Amino acid sequence: MQGCCSAIAAMSGSRISGTMFDQGSPVVNQADGAAGNGEILVVLYLRGGMDGLNFIPPVDGDNRGFYEGFRPSLQIPTSGENAALPLDGEFGMHPRATALHEIYQNGNLAIVNAVGNAGSRSHFDAQAYMELGTPFVKTTKSGWLARTLATQPDLPPDVLLPVLATGSSAPTSLFGEQSTLNMSNGSSIGFSNAHWDYRDDLRKAVREMYSDGFSLVKDAGLQALNAADIIETFGSDSYTPANGVEYPNSGLGRDMRTIASMIKLDLGLRVATVDYGGWDTHDTQDYAPNNGNFSNKIITISDALASFYKDLDGSEADALSKRTAVLVMTEFGRRVRENADRGTDHGTGNVFLVMGGCVKGGVHGEFPGLQNDQLFMQKDMRPTTDYRTILSEVVIRRMANPNLGNIFPGLEEYAPLDIMHGIDLTPQYGPGQPEAPIVSEVLALGEDSLTVIWNEVNFAKGYRIEMRTDPEGDWEMAQIFGEASQTTYVATEPEQGGYYEFRVHAFNDAGNSEYSNNSAA
Repeated sequence: MQGCCSAIAAMSGSRISGTMFDQGSPVVNQADGAAGNGEILVVLYLRGGMDGLNFIPPVDGDNRGFYEGFRPSLQIPTSGENAALPLDGEFGMHPRATALHEIYQNGNLAIVNAVGNAGSRSHFDAQAYMELGTPFVKTTKSGWLARTLATQPDLPPDVLLPVLATGSSAPTSLFGEQSTLNMSNGSSIGFSNAHWDYRDDLRKAVREMYSDGFSLVKDAGLQALNAADIIETFGSDSYTPANGVEYPNSGLGRDMRTIASMIKLDLGLRVATVDYGGWDTHDTQDYAPNNGNFSNKIITISDALASFYKDLDGSEADALSKRTAVLVMTEFGRRVRENADRGTDHGTGNVFLVMGGCVKGGVHGEFPGLQNDQLFMQKDMRPTTDYRTILSEVVIRRMANPNLGNIFPGLEEYAPLDIMHGIDLTPQYGPGQPEAPIVSEVLALGEDSLTVIWNEVNFAKGYRIEMRTDPEGDWEMAQIFGEASQTTYVATEPEQGGYYEFRVHAFNDAGNSEYSNNSAA
């Protein structure tokens, strides 16, 4: 207990009360009441672009027919042993997600269709845009979770463990947050590899190293040491989940178990992040219907999430599940049409999950349809809900943080989908968007290129250029410039006699401008 006592001595004695390490009195969190201080947000990122159309497939109506036509090999059947699990009559859930389906039936899982605005089909760009919270802008200096914590109005001071990132590094969403502790499990942190005879001396020596010096370094070091001492003592592998839960023996299962154990230690945890990758299913997505790589991953997330929820679902007066919201997101969806390798390629719109006792369960969002003329670029599900709309509702209704202008620069309208219980505070927006550029002309300065010229916009940090080759066609991104002084774009190797139309918008940390005028050549 020596290390634990050192950590306790480093903290204020007045904070050790009712629970083991109470970080202030949480706001009473009834289903329809205010939230705030005691809320916990867990963000699970499915890296690689999960195929939401096979996770939540249409099971009836015209969309079912289009779905079957686009996916003759990969479709989820509507009858038989491997049939989709029923949701709302129009949509079903993958048959391997039985544990998660039970959470849905209990009203604690919200499914939002056609979520998008990651801004790219590149994994790296789309993930960066999404986790920074600024679509099309990668120069933002902090992540959306970091800005949420920085503007949180009621976070108690000197919280021992406010932020946990499972794994070896923090995700982009936490860039700029100094208090993040990285940890894979409770037994992986501390001085467990040191010989018992030297452990206390080692602790003292390391603490002395952080006793002086630059305040940010000192504070971060001491916070990590305090957390390590207490977690090593109380948060080891001896943790026993509640309600007879047995977490699946998978990396994700172990991560969710770790987060649950840290929540129950009551060290002030407010935000936790976890990654689960491998969703880039270009080939052999499933080698037989509902049997293969994708289906196995669905089982993994279903069992891990359901175990986590049931572990936290205590009595009515002590249900941690009621103040814990789990967000499940991925950078983009997959193409509606399966490819020749029994897989799916990068797409756009996708499903977004929110789980918790504070959730209004059901299927939400506008489904755009799967007919050819309803698809984005005749290829992908067309996004109808900006992912920041969901995050904003969680931040306002559950975190009681109205500072949307700081958290999501450029988002100018709060339009909740009503997927969360809670109170809508008046959103506080940040500075306005930059003015729209004006394209002055498109010049053919050479035989094999076109040059687009526009005016420089005050306060812009860069520009995004889009192009189309049909007056009625879809726009595609041509180039992003991260310099405000860059006001020309050269399109190389245009087709002789072809039609080319361009438009530009400016961006800064506050968001994107309106598009410029269109100019054609």
